[in-house]
Amino acid sequence: MLLLLGLCLGLSLCVGSQEEARSWGQSSEQVGLRVPRQVRLLQRLKTKPLMTEFSVKSTIISRYAFTTVSCKMLNRASEDQEIEFQMQIPAAAFITNFTMLIGDKVYQGEITERGKKSDDRVKEKRNKTAEENGEKGTEIFRASAVIPSKDKAAFFLSYEELLQRRLGKYEHSISVRPQQLAGRLSVDVNILESTGIASLEVLPLHNSRHRGSGRGEDDSGPPPSTVINQNETFAHILFKPSVVQQAKIAQNGILGDFIIRYDVNREQGIGDIQVLNGYFVHYFAPKDLPPLPKNVVFVLDSSASMVGTKLRQTKDALFTILHDLRPQDRFSIIGFSNRIKVWKDHLISVTPDSIRDGKVYIHHMSPTGGTDINEALQTAIRLLNKYMAHNDSGDRSVSLIIFLTDGKPTVGETHTLKILNNTREAARGQVCIFTIGIGNDVDFRLLEKLSLENCGLTRRVHEEEDAGSQLIGFYDEIRTPLLSDIRIDYPPSSVVQATKTLFPNYFNGSEIIIAGKLVDRKLDHLHVEVTASNSKKFIILKTDVPVGPQKAGKDVLGSPSPEGDGEGDPNHIERLWSYLTTKELLSSWLQSDDGLEKERLRQRAQALAVSYHFLTPFTSMKLRGPSPRTDGLEEAHGMSAAMGPEPVVQSVRGAGTQPGPSLEKPYQPRIKISKTSVCGFRREEQVFSNIMKFSFSSFLGLE
Repeated sequence: MLLLLGLCLGLSLCVGSQEEARSWGQSSEQVGLRVPRQVRLLQRLKTKPLMTEFSVKSTIISRYAFTTVSCKMLNRASEDQEIEFQMQIPAAAFITNFTMLIGDKVYQGEITERGKKSDDRVKEKRNKTAEENGEKGTEIFRASAVIPSKDKAAFFLSYEELLQRRLGKYEHSISVRPQQLAGRLSVDVNILESTGIASLEVLPLHNSRHRGSGRGEDDSGPPPSTVINQNETFAHILFKPSVVQQAKIAQNGILGDFIIRYDVNREQGIGDIQVLNGYFVHYFAPKDLPPLPKNVVFVLDSSASMVGTKLRQTKDALFTILHDLRPQDRFSIIGFSNRIKVWKDHLISVTPDSIRDGKVYIHHMSPTGGTDINEALQTAIRLLNKYMAHNDSGDRSVSLIIFLTDGKPTVGETHTLKILNNTREAARGQVCIFTIGIGNDVDFRLLEKLSLENCGLTRRVHEEEDAGSQLIGFYDEIRTPLLSDIRIDYPPSSVVQATKTLFPNYFNGSEIIIAGKLVDRKLDHLHVEVTASNSKKFIILKTDVPVGPQKAGKDVLGSPSPEGDGEGDPNHIERLWSYLTTKELLSSWLQSDDGLEKERLRQRAQALAVSYHFLTPFTSMKLRGPSPRTDGLEEAHGMSAAMGPEPVVQSVRGAGTQPGPSLEKPYQPRIKISKTSVCGFRREEQVFSNIMKFSFSSFLGLE
């Protein structure tokens, strides 16, 4: 009954509701009674802004995804009303454009340099590092504006990302959280892979914060109304539920992620090289190689804060991981609090007895004391260095630390920079550190930099999530190293401005990606040489790849694209190169301790981001307008948000006049952008202007 009532209200069919509610209110005032709850609900629904359309369109070309979100709202109230647009985007994405239509006025976003002086006006304070309002691996973009009575507003947000291969799959996740039943709702995804699509699946709608919620009656297979069409190289996925189908999934609007996973066909050998208009991308993902032996030290926080479920789940996960170790692997276990407790003072071979003894040691760990992160890492590195120094077998192996904590350093060395320096000097690039942070109190910025500076990865686990399953999933990504010391070379006379070409390790199911510019666009062949180590062998692969003259085709995105380097056609490989290069510059900036070097990296990253319209810590968004709406207005490209190396708050300044005389009072809403990165700081700046309020935050849980 409530569903039918809501649908009627959404279609504005309850004509007499206001008069009825008014008569109820008048009679209640006369007799001193409260307005009945049903009437208050009816009044509230009647005036709530109506979402007439929520649509997402994505085009993925060779793993590079272009996504545009369109949201249209109607203010049904008899007075001006503030309307908020909110969208979760992947943390690794760059927003490239934002456009807002209010009535017949257009506000267009523009990416510009962010002045260094703004840093001096910014307040910096410790924050809870983003646990309050976002999902894992996402950031939230918010924009709000005051809409005149009975008027409409439309929001267009675009972003780009390079999909990462994990466990043999690429994953494209789209947030579908309209917060109400939308008149028209659709997710439209096109995938184009020239080497061929090997596998493709659409998962049930998934809400990572509350497992099992946000799903329909059938938890297996794609969401209801999903249509999949594909051939060898192209796939089209359309999710277009009616209002009734939306209500069956969630009565108050769909809340979940629409997730597509796929993989591509690939030939063994040198990999797949694609060239377009003077730019190239090289995908390298070998398989069917014998795994390298692992030297792994598990470092587990056993301080008092780990008491209860966190420690129990972590122990259970380590039991599973120990059973997964291979006979050629070696391992040890360290528990740390204010004391460092080492299971064995040397690495142990994997045998049934050693696995059993390791499990017993883990089982008897008890939570107590503080958190000495520095000494725990130093002890683990010493164990690995000692083994490598005395290993005379000649076998090449990979040395890893899997480090798990739920807190900040409280005992011993507690200064972050000192811990980072000590770890870097001890590891000397020979030990890769993979970190996992559990809960809301962890110093995630420290863990992120520890992994970044020591050839590892980092993951975050929320309080309400299963730490054990997250740990196992993280380990699965690195359980099978296939190559080490990978170097990919191209002739300097043929290639310039290539992205990173040296990689410490390659794990099964992942992928190495290099992009660069060709010196001569008319080049017929590109010489490629790959060298790497695999167990007892040293691998060298050489080949000349044909790269005949190629030109971009028509715009498959169906919307304006940045021009490709001297050509009128869009170039997804050029954008992929700019994306990777910007990411690497931001990463280098974060790692550098040299002031002059940091400034040089900042300037390069800023210039590239402005050129390709990426919103980064070194760029900001200005809103131009208002300008009159034109009939041919297309959905705009997007303002881009990167998970920058440091939390940043960028100000957005409008350069227009007031929207018009239709408003009852002068329209002076606030403009605000805030970005809280996993670094754990929040920079905030607020500007009063003639546009709307912006907010961009990186949170890890949507409320």
